[in-house]
Amino acid sequence: MTPTTATTHDTSVEERYEPQPLLRGRVVVLSGVGPGLGRALGEEAARMGADLVLVSRTESRLEKMAAVVRELGSRALVVPTDITDEASRAALVERTLAEYGRVDCLINNAFAIPPMDPISTIPVEELRRANETNVFAPLSLTAAFADALAAAPGKPGGSVIMLNSCVRYSSQPEYAGYKLSKGALAHLAESLATELGPRGIRVNSVAPSYIYEDVNKAYFDWIAAESGRTHDEVYAEKAAPTDLQRLASPQEVARAALFLATDLASAVSGQTLNVDCGEFHS
Repeated sequence: MTPTTATTHDTSVEERYEPQPLLRGRVVVLSGVGPGLGRALGEEAARMGADLVLVSRTESRLEKMAAVVRELGSRALVVPTDITDEASRAALVERTLAEYGRVDCLINNAFAIPPMDPISTIPVEELRRANETNVFAPLSLTAAFADALAAAPGKPGGSVIMLNSCVRYSSQPEYAGYKLSKGALAHLAESLATELGPRGIRVNSVAPSYIYEDVNKAYFDWIAAESGRTHDEVYAEKAAPTDLQRLASPQEVARAALFLATDLASAVSGQTLNVDCGEFHS
């Protein structure tokens, strides 16, 4: 299996896919707006009819995403935010409610990767810094938006989606620091699902494996150069463990995540959805 074959398959998926307005009239707060999955989440939510609150540190990146959302017919509110800062989070909630008066879904997509070294060699401060973004910020954002999510019109109420990772299933030493964060995030999501469920708030997680997007494409190029192989050979190696013999596109991961925000998932809470082309079975 090569990237060319995968691209052909993905093209057929895109040609077949028809967005449905399952999020029309809903407000989605998206943290971690950036290249790859962050961009796909914003685009696909807009294609499903949602209005967006776009959150990251970099205003210029947010404005580019907002232009795309508006071209797709949805509204976009740009709120540059340091999600690790309490005052910045409070301002985000205030601006969101002032603009839209409601929140239906919070997507915690922002993440930080600690050094890719054996975990016993990583300075604790580096792990702590990653966990501020990967664990404590999603907890604090969810708590900050909880009242608004509980007040979301209709039944079910609002929902929270945590972007996790199939790195949780790996024992490779270089992934251990990131796995620490994502394992904690998984437990956090389950605890929040139990705590917030009586208020009508659903909390779920999505765990992609390798996503075939620009960052990983560059990573595959680096591996290829380091190992004397081609990009296609590296892709084939990464795709080989999957049942579908390919890697998911960012659009495919985004749509699976957004399913959890729709009424189709009204009875789904406390779950982790692997979006990995069948690499891991759990």
